[in-house]
Amino acid sequence: MAAESLLFEVGVLFAAVALVGALASRLGQSVIPFYILAGMTLSPFVLGNASLPVVGGWYVQETAFVSLGAELGIVFLLFFLGLEFNLDRLIESKDRIGRAGTIDLVVNFGIGLVLGYVLFGAALPAVLFAGIVYISSSAIITKSLIDQGWIANDEAGPILGTLVYEDLFIAVYLAVVSAVILGGGDLRAAATSVGVSIGFILLLLALVIYGSAPFERLLATDSSEFFLLRAIGVTVFVAGAALALGVSEAVAAFFVGMTFSATSHVDRLEHRLEPIRDAFAAVFFFWIGLVTDPSLFGGVVGLVAVAVIVTAPAKFVSGFLGGRVYDLGIRRSTRVGLGMVTRGEFSLIIASVALAEGTRLAGSVADEIYAFTVAYVLCMSVIGTMLMQYSAPFERLLVDRLGDGVTGD
Repeated sequence: MAAESLLFEVGVLFAAVALVGALASRLGQSVIPFYILAGMTLSPFVLGNASLPVVGGWYVQETAFVSLGAELGIVFLLFFLGLEFNLDRLIESKDRIGRAGTIDLVVNFGIGLVLGYVLFGAALPAVLFAGIVYISSSAIITKSLIDQGWIANDEAGPILGTLVYEDLFIAVYLAVVSAVILGGGDLRAAATSVGVSIGFILLLLALVIYGSAPFERLLATDSSEFFLLRAIGVTVFVAGAALALGVSEAVAAFFVGMTFSATSHVDRLEHRLEPIRDAFAAVFFFWIGLVTDPSLFGGVVGLVAVAVIVTAPAKFVSGFLGGRVYDLGIRRSTRVGLGMVTRGEFSLIIASVALAEGTRLAGSVADEIYAFTVAYVLCMSVIGTMLMQYSAPFERLLVDRLGDGVTGD
């Protein structure tokens, strides 16, 4: 692709998200669904297929820049999540995180396994399906917490804690599933992948424990330019190294954020990196729409409807119970349940395993799983963000039905 064409497409991308972002703000709505729908509209699948002479190159393709920009969006969103969730808070809440995360895992992964086996009639598709419907979107939920002003509230604790649990679980899950589905069931390959994942996570944990002093010195500069480059350099380098080793870049960015959270530079980091986070987050949400082919939805509408009807309430219930584990009242526990409904980037990553070369899944099953996931993520990302934005009626309903005598609300 010629450089001028690529630059033009990137210009179309940013102009589109700026336009729909302004529209969402004017309407008082979350920007996330608007970014996703903008990406879908400007994709090769929609505008690219339009037989209008004026279309020309006005649609956007999934170029290396867009894919990398989406990755950076995930990295910076999870980095900010880490800044809000320091090591002391993690250790202090480890028991509650374990209990809330286990409830979330048992309920949602368990329901996913059963539903996946009923729908596909085989173990491997069921395991993939379970992962897809289990994992919430750390990136989208973090963005929504910030947009809704919940990030500093009591309900943020169980939401962020459960996301941490999920992200750590999914790092091991992806290693096992990839080795089994792509490696012909090679247990040695699976064990090696899991070992690498756990080893890297332990290194990241050591970074959090012992890295705050070196990071403090690293950022001790009066130059805004050097400060910014050092923070970005460390974050992206560690996230990239994790991804190269088969570990989630989101998990790595989260741990780097936790390390920085123990320094005296947190406010400066938030102030300097916030615009970069928001810009690349917009690219990430746009990318979700960009890779969504609406023509695939026809064959999986029923499958998606069943999954949404079953898994959205299940996620709400497990999240609500997680809020109660943290001794929150009915109102804030309701927010936790609604906040966990969104699915996103990790579901798409899991689905991509089904399409990889050499998969043990039948081609038709792999295609169906991927089409389902794209449609499911689109639905759940919109539903989840809307539930968070309009949580008040649900809060009132449950408080009226169940009462709310717990302090902390």
